[in-house]
Amino acid sequence: MKRLLIILASVLLLFNGIGALYGGYNLMMYPDGSSIQLTPDWLKHTPFTNYFIPGLVLFIFNGLFSMVAFVALFFNHRINPWLIMAQGAILVGWIVIQMLLLQTVYYLHIILGGTGIALLILGYLFLKKNRTKTSV
Repeated sequence: MKRLLIILASVLLLFNGIGALYGGYNLMMYPDGSSIQLTPDWLKHTPFTNYFIPGLVLFIFNGLFSMVAFVALFFNHRINPWLIMAQGAILVGWIVIQMLLLQTVYYLHIILGGTGIALLILGYLFLKKNRTKTSV
């Protein structure tokens, strides 16, 4: 069971992290959104004039942080459940704020929102398994 949890968490962290690093990098390098087919029109209800700041936030908080959580999971660091849950919360928050600012729901919002919720659940399950292991 624990092996399955590790595999699921690893896949989700890598899926989120690699996608966020790629997307965030592209948004910082091409702030008009052209490299990943985003239109500047999507920003009309946001405080942003281009995608640089959202790209930076995406790169750091969803990209790099996912990789940190993955490394902690890989090395079985004692705080890995907390990092996984934190990444899930960050991802869910990112998606909710994005939907509110863009005033639309895109299929990736559903996929990534589900990924964030799954990470929250997986982190909790790791935490629960670690507590039962140490209390026995």
